[in-house]
Amino acid sequence: MVNKFWQGKKVLITGHTGFKGSWLSLWLLHLGAQVKGLSLAPSTNPSLFEQLSLARELENVIGDIRDLELIKGIVKSWQPDLIFHLAAQPLVRRSYIESVETWNTNVMGTIHVLESLKSLSHPCALVAITTDKCYENREWIYGYRENDPLGGHDPYSSSKAGAELAISSWRSSFFNKPEIPIGIASARAGNVIGGGDWSEDRILPDTIGSLMRGEPIPVRNPNSTRPWQHVLEPLSGYLNLGEHLYKGLGSVDDHHIQSPFNFGPVLESNRTVKSLVESILQHWTGSWIDQSDPNAPHEAKLLNLITDKSFHLLKWKPVWNFQQTVQYTVTWYKQASIISDGEHEAFQKLTLQQIEQYQSDQKAQNPVNI
Repeated sequence: MVNKFWQGKKVLITGHTGFKGSWLSLWLLHLGAQVKGLSLAPSTNPSLFEQLSLARELENVIGDIRDLELIKGIVKSWQPDLIFHLAAQPLVRRSYIESVETWNTNVMGTIHVLESLKSLSHPCALVAITTDKCYENREWIYGYRENDPLGGHDPYSSSKAGAELAISSWRSSFFNKPEIPIGIASARAGNVIGGGDWSEDRILPDTIGSLMRGEPIPVRNPNSTRPWQHVLEPLSGYLNLGEHLYKGLGSVDDHHIQSPFNFGPVLESNRTVKSLVESILQHWTGSWIDQSDPNAPHEAKLLNLITDKSFHLLKWKPVWNFQQTVQYTVTWYKQASIISDGEHEAFQKLTLQQIEQYQSDQKAQNPVNI
């Protein structure tokens, strides 16, 4: 049974032209939502947004969230029911080079979205996406909870911690009035993989690109551990959180939902980069080489999340295990490699098949259906 909550809902997505934004846009359209997107133009070639021809499927606004008047004007004129704020500078290594731009985008861009909520004349729920890297990373072997200290060694991670502080501040300062209920929550996830990620300087696109060219896969940090999850896992969490936020607006208990939430995989999916690459090679013949650089910019070695809060308050839990995550990811790229660039319907069909499979598996496993 399809969840009817999203049918006809007006949903604004910032960052809709990116990897996660494209998957989320297609999923919401599939659920019957009216979708408007605000984002920079796609930054990769190819891009999933263009492969899916999403500009023809939704209301597409190319712009920068650092433009306060632009985002305020869009929210005031369109009056969305829900907003998913994904727009960001998402790369750790780039943040060392573009540190000011990273903070401007990730902190001030988030503040601009928060400011735009003041122009709303009816209830709205905002899910602001940050990252699992917003925590003060102490290289613990155990996972981080939502009430652990925020931090961040690199400019990207620290900017996302800054965004979390802004979210908490604006929620407490400006949106605690009952006249027009506004719900604000943040979602923390990271290290997603899945078909259609063509971004630079990420292990999955680097791996797929090397395999397509018949070259050895360069691996920077083979022993770093991450909570690998398919892109549909956190997106299902965002949808779940958005629905709970919206339905709870104005209720006495909505403060429990207006808070941060972790979305991560099952514990066994916390694997090293080496393990991820070798699992991919079980589905796509190739090889890898160790390109560790002791002089490279700092990146966290150990990182994983505890998602008990999401389970208890949202009834959310991950659906696909590590093996399924890798299998569906490689399957997407293999099938996409034989689709011509202009065959948008074929790309949509391939991507929707995985969304529908995930929904089917979620219905079988989880108490909540998205």
